[in-house]
Amino acid sequence: MFGRLGAPEIILILVVIILLFGAKKLPDMARSLGKSARILKSEAKAMKEDGNSSAQAPAPGEQPPAQRTIQAAPGDVASSRPVNEPTDTTQR
Repeated sequence: MFGRLGAPEIILILVVIILLFGAKKLPDMARSLGKSARILKSEAKAMKEDGNSSAQAPAPGEQPPAQRTIQAAPGDVASSRPVNEPTDTTQR
């Protein structure tokens, strides 16, 4: 249905995007897209670590791990937020 995109088609698409959004908005849009991708990646990594750590229940009398903070980027404290760890240790 759609053929392969060549150089003229890609250039035409880029020109249309620049005309629609303007050259001043494109860097801001790219920056926010990159920040969103970093947040998504860190959240996915935290969920994966939670899955691994929840499989290993702490021994009786052992203190629960300290509360973690997820950051959008290393050193970015403006958008960091604490993560509430589940207290239920039963296996589901």
